[in-house]
Amino acid sequence: MPRTQHQSPQAAVLPQQGRVAEREQAGPWHSEAVCRRDEAGLFFAPSKEPTAERLAREQAAKSVCARCPVLVECREHALVQPEPYGVWGGLTAAERRVVLARRRRRDAAGQPDAVPAQVRRIA
Repeated sequence: MPRTQHQSPQAAVLPQQGRVAEREQAGPWHSEAVCRRDEAGLFFAPSKEPTAERLAREQAAKSVCARCPVLVECREHALVQPEPYGVWGGLTAAERRVVLARRRRRDAAGQPDAVPAQVRRIA
């Protein structure tokens, strides 16, 4: 999996390393994703989607993500790639850009995470 220059190879698995390693032995994380059973249109915007419809669709997608056993792995995948479109790991593309900007600022300042990743929901 490609990495950005801002993230070490271990960054995607450190927060829940044991659980992630256990899952990797069982198969790829996405094989357990709840969204595999849902309509892809829920996670990706159709062209020229009105704002109210987009917000409702994104909220519905986030509800699916909230009950997913691989939410953390999915989110980290979307941040490491980075995925430019859709809802991944409970975050929209705009929310992921905010998270990446925070990480870049934190990394530039040489500051460790203040809150463990498994506690954070959006940071």
